[in-house]
Amino acid sequence: MARQEQVLQLEPPHELKFRGPFTDVVTATLKLGNPTDRNVCFKVKTTAPRRYCVRPNSGIIDAGTSVNVSVMLQPFDYDPNEKSKHKFMVQSVLAPYDMTDMEGVWKEAKPEELMDSKLRCAFELPLENDKIRGSESNTNVSSAPVKPELSSLPKSASSSLDDGEVKKITEECKRLQMEVQRLREENKQIREDDGLRKRKVTSMVSSPRSSSSQAMTKEEGLSTRVLALCVLFFVIGVIIGKLVL
Repeated sequence: MARQEQVLQLEPPHELKFRGPFTDVVTATLKLGNPTDRNVCFKVKTTAPRRYCVRPNSGIIDAGTSVNVSVMLQPFDYDPNEKSKHKFMVQSVLAPYDMTDMEGVWKEAKPEELMDSKLRCAFELPLENDKIRGSESNTNVSSAPVKPELSSLPKSASSSLDDGEVKKITEECKRLQMEVQRLREENKQIREDDGLRKRKVTSMVSSPRSSSSQAMTKEEGLSTRVLALCVLFFVIGVIIGKLVL
C-alpha cells in the first residue's frame, strides 16, 4: 500500500538555505503547520546528524497550530566547488485520540500510516555587494558623530595640535630617560658606599684580632725568658754550692 500524503505544511517546502559565512553557527528555520483537526506527531531526521543541531527534533503539533523548528548548521570550512549532499526528512503520523506515550505511537505505527517530506540543503555565501553595503553602513554610522567636531576646527589648528602633542610626548620621553640615568647613578653610588662600608667593618673586626694575637705572642715570649732565667739561676746555684762544699 502507498503511504499517505503528508498532512503537514512545510515552509520552505523543498529546500533549507544556509547563508554564510560559515565560521560560526548558521541557523535556518523550518515551519511545520498542521491544518487538520487531528494532533500530529512529527520527527525531523538528517543524513548528517553531526553537522546539525535541530530544536525541537520531535514533538506533537496540535490541530490548527504550527511549530518553528530551528536547524543549526555547525561551523565548517566552506568549499564553493563542493555541492551539498545533506538532506532532511520530516516524518509524521496522526496521533491517536487516546495517546499517552509518543514513543509508543512511533513503535506501533504501521508503514502505511507514516508520512514524510524531504528537503535538500543549500549553502550560500553573502554577495560582495552586500558586504560592501554593510561595511559602508558601519562606516557611516561610526563616522557620523565625528564629522561636526572635525569640521568645526580649522586644518591649521588640528595640525598644530598634533605637533604640540608630539612635542609634549618627545619632551616626556627625554625627561624619563634623564630620570632613569639619574637613578642608575644613584644606584651605582649606593653600591660603592656599601662596598666601602663593608671593607671598613671588615678591617675593624680584623684589627682587634691582630692586636690580641700580638699581645699573646709578647706574653708568651716574656714567660719563656723568665723560665730560662730561672733555670739558669738554678744551675748557677747548684754549681756554687758544689764549689763551697
